[in-house]
Amino acid sequence: MALIKSISGIRGTIGGPAGNGLTPIDIVKFTYAYCRTLPERKARPADGSGKYRIVVGKDGRISGSMVEQLVCGTLVACGVNVVKCGYASTPTTELAVNFANADGGIIITASHNPRHWNALKLLNDKGEFLTAEQGRSILELAQNEDFDFTDVDGLGTVEERDFTDAHIDSVLALEEVDAQAVRKAGFKIVVDCINSVGSIIMPRLLERLGAECIVLNGDITGDFAHNPEPLPRNLTALSEAVVRHKADLGISVDPDVDRLAFICENGEPFVEENTLIAVADYLLGRAEARGIKDLRTVSNLSSSRGLRDVTEAHGGVYCSAAVGEVNVTTRMHEVGALIGGEGNGGVIYPASHYGRDAMTGTALFLSLMARNGMKVSEYKKTLPEYYIDKNRIELTDMSLAEPILTLVREHYANENVNTLDGVRIDFEKERKWTILRRSNTEPIIRVYSEAPTEAEAKALSAEIMDLASRMTEK
Repeated sequence: MALIKSISGIRGTIGGPAGNGLTPIDIVKFTYAYCRTLPERKARPADGSGKYRIVVGKDGRISGSMVEQLVCGTLVACGVNVVKCGYASTPTTELAVNFANADGGIIITASHNPRHWNALKLLNDKGEFLTAEQGRSILELAQNEDFDFTDVDGLGTVEERDFTDAHIDSVLALEEVDAQAVRKAGFKIVVDCINSVGSIIMPRLLERLGAECIVLNGDITGDFAHNPEPLPRNLTALSEAVVRHKADLGISVDPDVDRLAFICENGEPFVEENTLIAVADYLLGRAEARGIKDLRTVSNLSSSRGLRDVTEAHGGVYCSAAVGEVNVTTRMHEVGALIGGEGNGGVIYPASHYGRDAMTGTALFLSLMARNGMKVSEYKKTLPEYYIDKNRIELTDMSLAEPILTLVREHYANENVNTLDGVRIDFEKERKWTILRRSNTEPIIRVYSEAPTEAEAKALSAEIMDLASRMTEK
């Protein structure tokens, strides 16, 4: 059993004793705390009714309906009106907060985690994740267990609404989505919906764009056909299907459809790091052609240098952020970014909304490919080439984490050192970097290294691991 409480929500395995897993008691406590802190984030309800309105959406997990009933029941018991979206992607639920003129939202999803996990992700009245301070306030209140529910005359209500088509309409209405060009291209696409809510929205979006759509794992069962994280090692069946059907590309999403990965027409991975880089390349090129200046992009410190390279090639400025979607979106607000996201296939396009959105990413990528007329594998060769090597340092004692980070920072003091989130070392001349970040949930330090070649990236990782071993073997 596991239960992880953080500023962005509560996540855990279903069942077990309260406090050791995502149990009904934990769900009620956390939902209650979210309700009771609503006035701190918004003094009055948006619709003037006197009652706050909260949107609730869920992915296709087996436990989704159980968690949904507990969340909605707790909201009603707190005197909050509920707009229940049912099966909905994370970005659909985020957008629904605005579509419904709501005061916030709760997304029931554990994203790419396995089937026995679930989570509550909390949104503000703009459909964006809460700030660190707001998250801490909820954690403190949930810990106090000081419950006081409304009486019978103050109970909230529940209405059911489907925002799938409204989401698709908003994507197709984006200025940089060239739906006409995509329809003319007549793409043949295999999409892996991983037995979750992507099965509803992805085929519908692709059909609206005139694509021939072949669906894999399209039944919403919550029994994921493979590891749900859209990484190349988990997408072999998709790669085979793309080649077998002679498709133009393959698309993979995670269970809540906020992450996106492509497969080239020859079955080779486009690589999830390149998802954001490609979309940024397209948008930066379009903006540059219009004479727009001061173009900025943002990604987290664990993402590929490729976004920086592409941004600078278009005359723009790249900005980094700490790891975590809320940190990326906060930085994007600060610098007025055109595009941002994460190297895990998360595309955040402010012209739509400040949240990772696989539908927006798909429509923009298809617009790019329709306009350039290239095969996906051909276009991939035009992007900066990098390789990321991922490792971990196992710790028997978490007190060793800080000394290890200090040792690495001091050892490479003559290089470009960034301590915004862990320790990142950039070697500018060699176009390579490494980052060490301690885990909040496991006794480990994650070590990511990137370089122009696999050999260089692995060598850099080995150098870091050897340096760290001086501490762990004492």
